[in-house]
Amino acid sequence: MKSLFLAWQAPEKSVRSRAWFPVGRLDAEPSEPSYRFRYTGGALTAQREVGFEPLISFPDFEKSYESRELFPLFKNRVLSEKRKDFHEYISWLDLDEGHADPIEILAVSGGSRMTDNLEVFPRVEADAEGRFEFRFFLHGLRHLGEKAMEAAAELKAGDRLRVMVELNNPATRLAVPLLTDDYQMIGWAPRYLVEDLISAVPNAPELSARVARVNLEGAPINKRILIDYTGKVPRDRQPMSTPDFTPLLK
Repeated sequence: MKSLFLAWQAPEKSVRSRAWFPVGRLDAEPSEPSYRFRYTGGALTAQREVGFEPLISFPDFEKSYESRELFPLFKNRVLSEKRKDFHEYISWLDLDEGHADPIEILAVSGGSRMTDNLEVFPRVEADAEGRFEFRFFLHGLRHLGEKAMEAAAELKAGDRLRVMVELNNPATRLAVPLLTDDYQMIGWAPRYLVEDLISAVPNAPELSARVARVNLEGAPINKRILIDYTGKVPRDRQPMSTPDFTPLLK
């Protein structure tokens, strides 16, 4: 079973302008195939705080949606294999073109589109010792100016990054900036992971962020720097286990 979360971003000028909420979870067995979508507690949080309403594709918060085909809302976020640039796209994601299925592609790419305020991200799970790992594209590089862009362009696969904790980010309050070894800030870890990353701070010696891949030629800025992140949370806690991530239906 593979699982993805669907995140929704509040509109500008709302009470929590541009805040992200995990609103749904997709469980997939591509080999069968079998797909199931359920709303999570984050949908109710978003409804209460900024007026989020059920999506057209999934109109009922209290329903489990099941299908033998990937739901269009997710399928339409995967670049078609018929596109001439599909091979290049898969290489940006550092995936094996012959074996990558749509769920794996979405887990790395995020599936963002210019036409809506939705994004996809993978469910992160810790092992029996509390260790976890995941991969994501660096967020926010475009907002940091020329020096950050130059520093990012000089990165190479395998380079270590410094992980910081920001307590007064003007947009999100809590944030996890990533810096080069000489302390040049180049971006942030994804917002939806902030609480779990901060919970791992007591295990700081086991936190690690490294560059997995650098895409320069032709890659959009949000697909430039692919990061491998590993860490450890307390044994009695699983990442993404708060009510906002919990499906409303069993």
